[in-house]
Amino acid sequence: MKSVKELLNLYMAFFRIGAFTFGGGYAMLPMLEKEIVEKYKWATTEELMDYFAISQCTPGVIAVNTATFIGYKQRGVVGGIAATLGVVTPSIIIISLLALVLGKIYEMQAVKHAFAGIGVAVCAVLVQAVVKLGKAGLVDKITWIICIVSFVLAFFFDDSTIGIIVLAGIVGIICKRLSRKRAEEKEGKQI
Repeated sequence: MKSVKELLNLYMAFFRIGAFTFGGGYAMLPMLEKEIVEKYKWATTEELMDYFAISQCTPGVIAVNTATFIGYKQRGVVGGIAATLGVVTPSIIIISLLALVLGKIYEMQAVKHAFAGIGVAVCAVLVQAVVKLGKAGLVDKITWIICIVSFVLAFFFDDSTIGIIVLAGIVGIICKRLSRKRAEEKEGKQI
């Protein structure tokens, strides 16, 4: 019975995230943090950032990938399925309803203004997500350098997002190994 309740919690948490997140994967970060980290404590902020980063590097939609990773962590394959179904169900419902009526109402000025308002709100939510990610991820000089170089590559050179993320991951691994090696050497010299 407990496992059914846990699966239902996974489904409903991701259903809420899917239902109230407009603007894609980045816009869902604040809701993910609220539901996954704060409310259910299924992951830490750092783990959530890791899942989110991996979700960007794997094929598919970021929201679906993140839901699958977190669901799998909690309840295995069945948990991954429950979380994934939870995050996509609202989209299926909304898209089905919109397909029925959108063609008829899209030309209405109120609808155009509503979409414009939603777009602006999504930008604000994205800024909030970036600030939160920055606070959690920019912890030392190396992470700041990786962030700045990644921004420059993405913004000014329009490089591949996946390539930038993979490159940043490789640089992060190398830097972490080098700093561990230096710490071990320093520790060895002190003994």
